[in-house]
Amino acid sequence: MPDKELTCRDCGKTFTFTEGEQEFYASKDLSDPQRCKDCRANRKAERRQLHDAVCAKCGNDCQVPFKPRSEEEGGKPVLCRECFMASKDE
Repeated sequence: MPDKELTCRDCGKTFTFTEGEQEFYASKDLSDPQRCKDCRANRKAERRQLHDAVCAKCGNDCQVPFKPRSEEEGGKPVLCRECFMASKDE
């Protein structure tokens, strides 16, 4: 299996999908990557970013792993970790 040249869907740059990477992806039954390593790393870092919010139940400041949206934007009430865990036990 020779190396493949792929185009990143985010930045549009060409990147090399090596023979070894192809074998690994095939062994895990994964499709070819659509993003270069830099764009994959950036996307992963964005998913880990925490955003400031105010708990809708207790009113305490908290951080959540998604960007809260207002009700006008179709968002739902945000709960801090403690209130979220307590609501799961109810």
